[in-house]
Amino acid sequence: MVGAHLLFALCQKESKIRATYRSEGKIRRVEQLFSYYTDTPTLFLERIEWVQADVNDIPALEKAFVSITKVYHIAALVSFDPKDDKKLLKTNVEGTANIVNLCLGHMVKKLCFASSIAALGPSVGQKPITEQNEGVDGSTTYAISKYHAEMEVWRASQEGLAVAIVNPGIIVAPGFWKSSSGSFFYQAYKAPRYYLPHGTGFVGINDVVNAMTHLMEADVKNERYILVNQNWTYRQFAELLAKGLKKPIPKKEIKPWMLEALWRMDWLRANLFGKRRLLTKMLAQQLKFRDNYDNTKIKESLGFEFEDLQGSTQKYCAIFLSEQALS
Repeated sequence: MVGAHLLFALCQKESKIRATYRSEGKIRRVEQLFSYYTDTPTLFLERIEWVQADVNDIPALEKAFVSITKVYHIAALVSFDPKDDKKLLKTNVEGTANIVNLCLGHMVKKLCFASSIAALGPSVGQKPITEQNEGVDGSTTYAISKYHAEMEVWRASQEGLAVAIVNPGIIVAPGFWKSSSGSFFYQAYKAPRYYLPHGTGFVGINDVVNAMTHLMEADVKNERYILVNQNWTYRQFAELLAKGLKKPIPKKEIKPWMLEALWRMDWLRANLFGKRRLLTKMLAQQLKFRDNYDNTKIKESLGFEFEDLQGSTQKYCAIFLSEQALS
């Protein structure tokens, strides 16, 4: 999702772009996303040189790195299913190690890495979370994988590679409706009666892309920045989506005791029917607390201005509805 939006932004200003992909279907999804913003998506797509490679396929990645000067590393697996734990670590940690090693070997000038607020750990004493926060104790495997991926990037910085890291919150973006944060739109369209408790940090896709491209060009290195536009409750976000999708607003909050029952039911469903886990014990525990994030650093040090997230969310709801009408 982030990679596709980033590619569209780069196609509008960079002369040469190379991107990796895993299957032809991924390129078609990128083209579909381009169509949200232009009537000629194919022309933009043709500006990209594609190399088929996985982050753990080093020989294929070697081809992608030839004559490259700047690298955006966004590829990652997002999953909270314990069955994916080993895959999470291999993709997010080993895959990042492969990327930074190739950056060092090919004398890349700069690497911009998309991490996550998950790597920052929880707040301490109700204080807003800043870039100084670090912690993985009691975290999901996904959070642990992103934390250790950051460690690989910092290692590369000690070996001479200029790096910049962004830690986005939940990314609000159009497309990829049934995966990652795009699934919020899909779930809201089904008009649920309940909303999640507490809240977290949210950010629009344009802010993520603009921040990453800005950091790549700025005289900034070996820094990381929290990308959170709004510290919303899940109720606020659910109401915003419901209005944009013309659905009833959910009225009931999922209570802590309900979370305890739900993660157990989810475990049973997964084990009896071979389904993917949607709510684990650890994830249920994290949903019992609200984390607030401080975005002061990127605003003050780079003069960065965040977009109107409410307005952008409504636009994305309109895109979702138009696709539903055509399906």
